[in-house]
Amino acid sequence: MAETATPTDERVKEMSRLRLALMRPELGGMVGAVAVFTFFLLFAFDSGMFASQGIMNWTVVSAQFMIIAVGACLLMIAGEFDLSVGSMIGFAGMMIAVFGVVLAWPMWIAILITFAICVAIGALNGYIVIRTGLPSFIVTLAFLFILRGFTIYIPQTIERKTIIGGIREAAEGDWLAPIFGGKILTGFFQWLGDIGVLETFSRGSREGQPVVDGIPMLIVWALILVAFGHILLTRTRFGNWIYASGGDAEAARNSGVPVNRVKIAMFMFTAFCATVFALCQVMEFGSAGADRGLLKEFEAIIAVVIGGALLTGGYGSVIGAALGALIFGVVQQGLFFAGVESSLFRVFLGVILLGAVILNTYIRRMITGER
Repeated sequence: MAETATPTDERVKEMSRLRLALMRPELGGMVGAVAVFTFFLLFAFDSGMFASQGIMNWTVVSAQFMIIAVGACLLMIAGEFDLSVGSMIGFAGMMIAVFGVVLAWPMWIAILITFAICVAIGALNGYIVIRTGLPSFIVTLAFLFILRGFTIYIPQTIERKTIIGGIREAAEGDWLAPIFGGKILTGFFQWLGDIGVLETFSRGSREGQPVVDGIPMLIVWALILVAFGHILLTRTRFGNWIYASGGDAEAARNSGVPVNRVKIAMFMFTAFCATVFALCQVMEFGSAGADRGLLKEFEAIIAVVIGGALLTGGYGSVIGAALGALIFGVVQQGLFFAGVESSLFRVFLGVILLGAVILNTYIRRMITGER
């Protein structure tokens, strides 16, 4: 007699798929991005937000968030925080100005030395956390004040001011500076303007030039770092080590994972991302200011949390963090285009952070089976 197949309950199968979908770290970022774009398409479409210049505006802002969110994401998945990111941005920018403008060193030397100093500070952050066992929250909070203090003290002592200009002029002809302050595909954008695809200036010294004349290197760096972080996290053994270090550090050590080395490397990478942000910023503005980078550490963390990372570590996605950064950029610029008071952006940050933490807590309970 043929064996009768046991019937399957389709409801169980559907629930299983739903549960798997809910456990995707990018889910919150995807839903949030769709909601935000839908809202502004409905209420700010005629304001120029989705014209070429408007798109470039919120893309640049989103790219700024993405650069620091990638580093923060990998570090949080590894189970640590870095609250010194914002101060590192201001410090790195000031070091570029001091070395390249005040001391008149070649800009490429100033850039490389700045990277070396900032990444070394990131390594020091990680080393202190590992050796002392102190929470990274406390250690990096201390460096938040230390770096901000040096960022104010150094230019005041040398130049008697807290803003140093002349960076763009000092970078002229340098081979390395355009990697952070230039644009790509300018010829292609000019062609698009010539054939009428892009809007062009109709008068003045820039007549005939496209309103958007290229892709800033800030956006290129954001895309490179997102791609690098995603591949590192999902396609390499080191990515597995990052998840293991943040999920259960002791179990990871017992399995042969070099947890201490992984965590220090992630602190260094976070400092690297902050330095990239600072270099792109000073090359764009042509100056360094002691107040640059304020609150950026919190914005990076919020973008990562929106992207699905758990505050407890061991879970998250670089793509999710990038979507969180995209949401920030669209909302920040969208409020302006929609004619809404810009200070409400901070209200949005608080509300979205609270909602993301509640959602992530629910997901963590689903994963662990807690009630």
